[in-house]
Amino acid sequence: MITREDCVRLDAADPLAALRDAFVLPPGVYLDGNSLGARPKAAAARAAAVVEREWGQDLIASWNTAGWWELPVRLGDRLAPLIGGGPGSTVVTDTTSANLFKALAAALALQASADPRRTVVVSERDNFPTDLYISHGLTELLGRGHELRLVDSPEELAAALDDTTAVVTLSHVNYRTGALWDLAAVTAQVHAAGALVVWDLAHSAGALPIGLTAADADFAVGCTYKYLNGGPGSPAFLWVNPRHVESSRQPLTGWWGHARPFAMEDVYEPAPGVARFLGGTQPVVSLALVECGLDVALRADLEEVRAKSLALGDLFLDLVEERCGGELTLVTPREHERRGSHLTFAHPEAYAVVQALIARGVVGDFREPDCLRLGLTPLYLRHVDVYDAVEILADVLATRAWDDDRYKVRSAVT
Repeated sequence: MITREDCVRLDAADPLAALRDAFVLPPGVYLDGNSLGARPKAAAARAAAVVEREWGQDLIASWNTAGWWELPVRLGDRLAPLIGGGPGSTVVTDTTSANLFKALAAALALQASADPRRTVVVSERDNFPTDLYISHGLTELLGRGHELRLVDSPEELAAALDDTTAVVTLSHVNYRTGALWDLAAVTAQVHAAGALVVWDLAHSAGALPIGLTAADADFAVGCTYKYLNGGPGSPAFLWVNPRHVESSRQPLTGWWGHARPFAMEDVYEPAPGVARFLGGTQPVVSLALVECGLDVALRADLEEVRAKSLALGDLFLDLVEERCGGELTLVTPREHERRGSHLTFAHPEAYAVVQALIARGVVGDFREPDCLRLGLTPLYLRHVDVYDAVEILADVLATRAWDDDRYKVRSAVT
């Protein structure tokens, strides 16, 4: 039997414990950092500095004096080590959806120049919906035989790869189930079939080590508002393997990606390096706040982050098995090598269970059709938080507290 005192002892030995003080946390237990990370304490002062001094006093001079112009590339260089990239490989810009469009289009163009027969994009049917929408929309836009082909499991991927496959795009960690793809093995498998790979790192960046360069991946995208704590809707990132950069052309050829943006030329020429993947004018306030989250993330050892994530997950699973009476069905793979940093359980009334938990101060979220999703964010979540959350979860289930009409009314955001 696991006790709360056991968890207190684990927290006392946690090498990441001090990082919790870098965040503003609500009362109760916040288990939704896999969807929106907590606010770094430094963010409020940074926002005030940008709004009051850089914008309010210095105005347009801040493009130069405050370094606004360089922010996307400078932040990309800071973020790159967290995903296994090197200097000059990453930009922080736009949204994950827009960056996926750019990366897929660039990858398809590279393939078209090498082998015009390769027109198929392969993805997972249970990929995050925006990835599928963008992939399908791009193949429709291109026409000329381009299509999206979906697989239902990792085991089906090999059969989907043939001499028509141009690009494979997958989420490193599945948004719903928390299942983890083997990035290095899949990248090698895709390359052996003559295709390129675009990884979506939205649910893994900042939660576990990611070796993009070591795996020789081609492109990657992801958001900064989950485990990187950049703030709601904060700009996403795009990584490009250096061997592809100078030969890549992306379709959103806005002025920020021009080689000489202030020459105001009437013909587009891409900037050297990864800056060519920039498009229009950047959102400076939200970009500036991304750095506050990166400041904290870069203080942590990613191996320790991963170890704590897995330990919190194991604790959660053990406690659920002890105290929840078999009412929940685990959806997430239990094996460490196949698990990301959130846990998903199925329950016939999962939406109501989530709402009942939120009313008791335990914040998770719901995903269709019947999934209760709980994020384990190692930078600020403690072992005692997991203990307390499962205690409340067990009570909600045992007393059927969820069986209340007020918990069954769907909100716009679930």
